[in-house]
Amino acid sequence: MIARVAALPREVRQYLLVTGNYWGFTLTDGALRMLVVLYFHQLGYSALEVALLFLFYEFFGVVTNLVGGWLGARLGLNRTMNLGLGLQIVALAMLLLPTTWLTVPWVMAAQALSGIAKDLNKMSAKSAIKSLVPAGDEGHTSLYRWVALLTGSKNALKGVGFFLGGLLLTLIGFQGAIMAMALMLVGVLGLSLARLDADLGRAKAKPKFREILSKSRAINILSAARMFLFGARDVWFVVALPVFLATHFGWDHWRVGGFLALWVIGYGAVQAVAPRITGRTAGRGAAIAWAVALAALPALIALGLQWEWQPQAVLLGGLLLFGAVFAVNSSLHSFLIVRMARSDGVSLDVGFYYMANAMGRLVGTLLSGWLYMTGGLSVTLWVSSAMLMATVAISLALPRQA
Repeated sequence: MIARVAALPREVRQYLLVTGNYWGFTLTDGALRMLVVLYFHQLGYSALEVALLFLFYEFFGVVTNLVGGWLGARLGLNRTMNLGLGLQIVALAMLLLPTTWLTVPWVMAAQALSGIAKDLNKMSAKSAIKSLVPAGDEGHTSLYRWVALLTGSKNALKGVGFFLGGLLLTLIGFQGAIMAMALMLVGVLGLSLARLDADLGRAKAKPKFREILSKSRAINILSAARMFLFGARDVWFVVALPVFLATHFGWDHWRVGGFLALWVIGYGAVQAVAPRITGRTAGRGAAIAWAVALAALPALIALGLQWEWQPQAVLLGGLLLFGAVFAVNSSLHSFLIVRMARSDGVSLDVGFYYMANAMGRLVGTLLSGWLYMTGGLSVTLWVSSAMLMATVAISLALPRQA
């Protein structure tokens, strides 16, 4: 097996290292989220206190993607990827303290560090593909497949991580689970330090800090579309949907968590095969068409709920369909940003783009709780549809050759 890997082209070996690094991190990221939710709920934390634990996790995604892209271009993507792994190990170590020391501010700080680590790792992995794609194929086939596989497998593994967190908590307890994940990441970090190319993704000309904001009109447009796309998902998915499933359908925490984990796994699986679904039509036209299809779904689900027509079938069936269509949209966007990003200093453009992605998640998460309290799930779905129409309108301004 080792001989076969050694015989592969350098680009493929590096891609496998980047992907394995990303997979290892993602498993712990999903597991940690589930561990924190379940464990601190058991300790008697209120739902609001548990939600606050993740506030800085989302907020620092905005900052990290901006600054991380600049660091990646200056220092190399191997260093930012390894830095992300190291910070995640520190964040896990912070949770190994005795239970009495795990106050809300302390856990919020650990989650903030984990959020920084996650976005450093993700930005580095996505940016690295631009440097590793086979020469002469930056336009479509291999780049699209590589991006889709990395993105889809990451989300599927995050869903697996949800299950892993619950399983580890049951089998070896909170601190045992945290220790096991930290040790796994130490092994991943050691392999990454030994094998990743030192100059991966490093810009030839050192970019200045003021260059963190994109100067490309096309990338600014795509970033704005991405912000509304992910805001439209999280405005009903993050808070409103789990609460609705628990209160209106009477689901317990395990059933809600298990269903959402399966949804994330299915969503990632569709992302990974998106190139087969869209074929070679992966440019501006495809991005607009798939966004239009997605915008109709939350509105249809909202109508079904308001008319009280088989609400459980409408919501769950609609959610599954939304996940599949959203996955294609996400893969198309992820491909377009990597293709449109500059070759020298790719992480600057990718970091700016994922900053917009993080901003959309943050806004969507905040709106999700507020809108649900004021108007219920249907209101969050109508707002989701409106945000997706904004994605369509913004995408119309993309260059035709995108």
